[in-house]
Amino acid sequence: MAGTAGTPGTPRVLRAMNDRAALDLLLEHGPLSRTRIGKLTGLSKPTASQLLARLEAAGLVLAGGTTEGRPGPGAQLYEVNPAAAYAAGIDVTPDRVLAAVADVTGRTVGRYELPTPGRRAATPVVQQVTDALDGAVKAAGLARDDVHRLVIGTPGAFDPGTGRLRYASHLPGWHSPALLEELAAALPMPVEYENDVNLAAVAEQRLGAARGHEDFVLLWNQEGLGAALVLGGRLHRGWTGGAGEVGFLPVPGAPLVRKVSRTGSGGFQELAGSQALAGLARELGVTDVPSGPYPEVAATLVARAARADAEDGPHRRLLQTYATRLATGLASLVSVLDPELVVLSGTSLTAGGEALRDLVRDELEELAASRPRLAVGDVTEHPVLRGALESALATTRDEVFDTSR
Repeated sequence: MAGTAGTPGTPRVLRAMNDRAALDLLLEHGPLSRTRIGKLTGLSKPTASQLLARLEAAGLVLAGGTTEGRPGPGAQLYEVNPAAAYAAGIDVTPDRVLAAVADVTGRTVGRYELPTPGRRAATPVVQQVTDALDGAVKAAGLARDDVHRLVIGTPGAFDPGTGRLRYASHLPGWHSPALLEELAAALPMPVEYENDVNLAAVAEQRLGAARGHEDFVLLWNQEGLGAALVLGGRLHRGWTGGAGEVGFLPVPGAPLVRKVSRTGSGGFQELAGSQALAGLARELGVTDVPSGPYPEVAATLVARAARADAEDGPHRRLLQTYATRLATGLASLVSVLDPELVVLSGTSLTAGGEALRDLVRDELEELAASRPRLAVGDVTEHPVLRGALESALATTRDEVFDTSR
């Protein structure tokens, strides 16, 4: 493959570019023959053979089975060596720490959940993280040192200026100014920290509804109401990491909340957050409001209201009112950012499916001048954890797949 403009055209650099292109193709397509790799990369058969021999010697690819269903002997197939590297992700909420380890192909090979019941966790945060990671590593049959990189997702964001967690007063034990140093000392691999909703957006951009989109907003509603902003293909985090903390947004239809940093909430959260759904349902005459944690209650109510047979009555009014409230806050985001796409994610939104999406879209067309496409998130199984793994894997692959060194 030809080098890009400005890239030194040394043989080593060109070989490394071809190596990476072949590895990316194997990740995308699965096992491929030498001939197929040559056609997809534009390399000659001898060059493709040399490339594969080089990658096999480096432990980055494995020779597997052979092609079938064609006349003559089957061609040798090659695939990325799953054991070439491992990366880990952790999803932190006030109630549990969920960790997973993935091999370099992206397959999850170990997962572990550590419950942390109560708002005042007795176990120190560093121990929570290391215990959860060790549980996932053990489940994968690995050791800590096998993990190349770790990404931790939390509510809020660590302020790049102070190193302290902001916008997440409900996460006990995570606000010490020395926490990041303590975690770095306790863990043998590089560690990155990212906002949980941003990681859900990473998962959708890599694997789900936002694939191929450079400018999109992900609206999240589960334990809290938030958004992730992807502009020009990259996450926009803001000066203090607080970009997308839309739960604090003042909106029509909700009382003006002052001193939001103390209350931990704002107008949009009070209007359309998961905790508002049970009360709204009762106001509209829904009699079968379930009990339990409010994200689960909200998801149940929205799913019931979105059923095809709920065409009228209090359940349908609930869905319509919820859509209006969501669109009220989204209109501000859409008016400022003019995104190509809005992805609805988190259980309180994905439970509504296409029925809720259509209602929000119709309301948004009335409230905002731009017309983004709306989509329901595709990554519904632990999207924050999946995004943490994808983020860790991206950097890991850049490092491990670099054969120019």
